[in-house]
Amino acid sequence: MTEHQIKELIIAGWTGRDEAALRKHIKELEEIGVKPPKTTPIFYRVSANLFTHATEIQVSGPDTSGEVEFVLIKTHDDLRVAVGSDHTDRKAETIGVSLSKQLCAKPVSTDSWRYDEVKPHWERLILRAWADGELYQEGPVTAMRSPEDLMGRYSLKPGHAMFCGTLAARGGIRPANRFTMELDDPVLKRTLKHEYRIRCLEVAG
Repeated sequence: MTEHQIKELIIAGWTGRDEAALRKHIKELEEIGVKPPKTTPIFYRVSANLFTHATEIQVSGPDTSGEVEFVLIKTHDDLRVAVGSDHTDRKAETIGVSLSKQLCAKPVSTDSWRYDEVKPHWERLILRAWADGELYQEGPVTAMRSPEDLMGRYSLKPGHAMFCGTLAARGGIRPANRFTMELDDPVLKRTLKHEYRIRCLEVAG
């Protein structure tokens, strides 16, 4: 499914399975001014046209960063899995999470897999991301709730895409000029990859 066929884009937040770690992270964010979510997980709606296969995005100012996630894409006859980045404006996040999600494009790999092909060994899949070539995030998809769990809470229809949560950043959240991400399947020995550059536009006022 191409970016032009996506009719609804959902960003699932706070999808971690470790409840204690979730509560700790919520408290940490509260201390820097980010409001806690009303529920966990929570499903943010953003403009469908933010979904993109672009290899360069433009952002306003230097306070943005990527987040590697697995992305569920519902077609008319299939459920597919891609890898994407919920690129987010961190400065705006202190005003409102929904606003911060809406301000940046969401790059997604052009290639995807049928979910049925990876479901039997889902727990073996690994997400990774690099910020300017340095390993930034790495961990199993099982750190997040399962696709069945998330879709049971928010039903996906044909033309819908859902970002499904991210991993902690090594060394803390930070901006980069180049963000590289992958979803690795060691069982079928294949990898979904995507890389994009971030062009910062000057903030005039």
